Amino acid sequence: MDHKDYYRTLAAAHRGSELPFPKEEFDARLRQARKEMQQQGLDALLLTSPADIFYLCGYHTFEVSVHAALVVTDNHTLLQVASIETGPAVVTAQVDEVVGYRWEQLDEVLTPLSDSLSNCRAIAFDGSSPGLRYGIIHPLQLRLGSEHFHDSAFDLMAGLRLVKSARELDCLAQSARISALGLEAAIDAIEPGITDSEIAAEGAKAMHAAGSEFFSLAPIVTAGPRSGIIHVNHKRNPVRKGESVFLEFGAVWQRYTAPIMRTVSLGPPEREIQSAAELCNQLERILCEAMKPGVRFEEAAAQAQQAFDSRGADLFHSGVFGYSVGAQFPPSWVEGTGFIAKGQTRELAENMVFHLPLCLRLPGRWGVGLSNTVKVTRSGAIPITDHDGRLVVRG
Repeated sequence: MDHKDYYRTLAAAHRGSELPFPKEEFDARLRQARKEMQQQGLDALLLTSPADIFYLCGYHTFEVSVHAALVVTDNHTLLQVASIETGPAVVTAQVDEVVGYRWEQLDEVLTPLSDSLSNCRAIAFDGSSPGLRYGIIHPLQLRLGSEHFHDSAFDLMAGLRLVKSARELDCLAQSARISALGLEAAIDAIEPGITDSEIAAEGAKAMHAAGSEFFSLAPIVTAGPRSGIIHVNHKRNPVRKGESVFLEFGAVWQRYTAPIMRTVSLGPPEREIQSAAELCNQLERILCEAMKPGVRFEEAAAQAQQAFDSRGADLFHSGVFGYSVGAQFPPSWVEGTGFIAKGQTRELAENMVFHLPLCLRLPGRWGVGLSNTVKVTRSGAIPITDHDGRLVVRG
């Protein structure tokens, strides 16, 4: 059978069998999206980010490298996927229509999309989406007229996704629970001579055993001088006595991730490392007190930056004191809809959720990361992960 027969056969018995939330959750999200579209004078949303598509209809797959698109109009939703992805579309998505194209024939993409958008005079797309291919959007604009396309979908979707529903918060709580189990297993395994890869394997095994789905970002484990280099990862390096070991884990529950950072000292920590750990805890306290509804993202960041500048002159920090987390796909658990950082003028609101990536690095020597994922409440941010801020000492 071809992919069309495959879709029809599977749909007869299994349509919606793996929908990640009840129908009413997606109905509410779609109503809000259409309300925003109407207020902005938009006829259609053209979404190509896997996370945005998931948010509005539930569609998910581990194969996010191929083109997929969701078209939302005032009365119709169309999901376009590659032929090999029609199975996941049947069981995970709530849409009016699924259109497949042969995986190896990208030229089959354009006509269904242009047909679905042909009567639309204002189409929002996200020009910064990694899922948006020039070879698709450019021909579409040539066919339909570039004047009808507006690069405004990112802001629209960010406004919807930043504030989490009760069901989303439940998913993040499950992720937090499993992330902690992975860290506990990894920390228990740390001893002189074990490799960073073996530590990561113990953590990953524990998280998968506890129910994690495939990770949006693999467990991060570095030790010694490598822990002082941002965004390198485990690579078969043995851990030595006296080194600090940096861990950053994020389990996945219905694609939602609540990351946590921990640091382990294999032996009594240097005074500088202990001081950096104390600064991480101070920064978290400042941020949680500052992150109240109505406060601009940049205002909370400025308070943390002031404290960092007074104590961390020799240390590297990215300048991002928090980033929104929610539903995501490889290669990252960063939602990307909001950052606690300079120049970010959006205001905080209740039930926004951020990971506070408080990792301080002395380049070439060590890194210390102690973090929680936090939820904004009326009185400030509170952790949904359970890291107590301690620097763990083993041996």
